[in-house]
Amino acid sequence: MPCLLFRDMNIRVGNGFDTHPLVKGRPFILGGINIPSDLGIKGHSDGDALIHSIMDSILGALSKKDIGYYFPSNSNEFKNIESSKLLSKVDEILKKEGYKILNIDSTVILEYPHIGKYTDLMIDNISKILQLESNQVSVKATTNDGLGFIGESKGVSVITTSLVIKK
Repeated sequence: MPCLLFRDMNIRVGNGFDTHPLVKGRPFILGGINIPSDLGIKGHSDGDALIHSIMDSILGALSKKDIGYYFPSNSNEFKNIESSKLLSKVDEILKKEGYKILNIDSTVILEYPHIGKYTDLMIDNISKILQLESNQVSVKATTNDGLGFIGESKGVSVITTSLVIKK
């Protein structure tokens, strides 16, 4: 039997996951922040795996389709687009559905580059885009301890959980 308190509040949770290869000759943009690196994130858009993961987690909480449905990677309209602009569009969907974000929690998994000193900038940027307080957004970083493509500095993955509530 569902908890009546939560049923009446219409709280929903969504998970998002994204992974991209790292390559030379592309910028390393994460959370909308350009991080100095000799490797960048390969993608149809700017490759911002953090923002992609956040978008999918919000869409999941709303029981919507994934970001590929809304922003297909075979569309020239989204070629090299800033993912921050796409996040704004997902925020519009959220508001149209009558929800607001309670919190977002993201974990970035990568070996290189080290992003620890940039996480506060990412949090501030994401908070600004979504019109949230910075304490509603969490961005953490961890490594893969040298294992797999991430451990070999060949890619980045991000997992995000978002909690939303009906306004």
